[in-house]
Amino acid sequence: MPGTSSAPRPDNPALIDRFGRVAADLRVSLTDRCNLRCTYCMPAEGLDWMPGGEMLDEDELGRLIRIAVETLGITNVRFTGGEPTLRKGIEKIIAATAALSPRPRISMTTNGIGLVRRAKSLVDAGLDRINVSLDTLRPERFQEITRRDRLSDVLDGLAAARDAGLTPVKVNAVLLPGINDDEAASLLRYCVDHGYHLRFIEQMPLDPQHGWKRTQMITAERILELLREEFELTESPSPRGAAPAERWLVDGGPAEVGVIASVTRPFCGDCDRTRLTADGALRSCLFSQSETDLRAPLRAGADDAEIAELWRATMWAKLAGHQINDAGFAQPLRPMSAIGG
Repeated sequence: MPGTSSAPRPDNPALIDRFGRVAADLRVSLTDRCNLRCTYCMPAEGLDWMPGGEMLDEDELGRLIRIAVETLGITNVRFTGGEPTLRKGIEKIIAATAALSPRPRISMTTNGIGLVRRAKSLVDAGLDRINVSLDTLRPERFQEITRRDRLSDVLDGLAAARDAGLTPVKVNAVLLPGINDDEAASLLRYCVDHGYHLRFIEQMPLDPQHGWKRTQMITAERILELLREEFELTESPSPRGAAPAERWLVDGGPAEVGVIASVTRPFCGDCDRTRLTADGALRSCLFSQSETDLRAPLRAGADDAEIAELWRATMWAKLAGHQINDAGFAQPLRPMSAIGG
């Protein structure tokens, strides 16, 4: 990565930073609420949810996304949560995004529970791609991990997404030591058999309990070891670009599996993301210790040019990396559900 520069930000309309990266991927959290209670994400009783008045309304969201796409060069918009399907009017938000010019690619990360009844309407609104979280194929384990008995709803949701044309359906899985780390191969087999693209994600320090411990994390290296007990894996010849996953051909292909090694093999040098929380806070990194409030100037009457300049300044100040591997690393104050995946 190029070295940092003390020079002022150049006159450039894009979301550039001091290290030569250009943000083209916007992650938009639509809500901090979720209908699951995954042990690595939130406590059993849930969290103190954002009051409705603090969240951006549809018009405010639409305006910020429009500025990002039409002024700042964003080409990919991903809707996240919490659980984004809990947001009222999500189809309207997606449709407004799809109507922008140039049209961005639109995706969503979800727990899959609402997809049986919503997959077609989401596609009709303009959704292009989807990622569904699935950590186990065993009902009792699903209930242990999520504290809800909803595995069949997720599996049905995956099928509904595939049937609605959201292909390739991507599946995100987190392996937890002593809980589901013996299911690596079975998860991959299930996804290969059903035509889904599986990506394992190293557990990251984003839990509100701050109970994450590096020594208890299933690393990318260990994930690959578990998979190679049943599959032959070879590195994918496709260029990775700014994608977070290292990809491997399964038994010679064409099926692939991805591993996102955010902790042990960080990809910060190629990061192209910028993040907007449900209450209008702009974050240059998932692990940022600081945020830029866009909601206040938005509601105070700031014009598009002012909002865009705040956005550019935030991204120009982006750090070189997330610093998880530094001795002084501290978890962000917001948990994952309040930041957006």
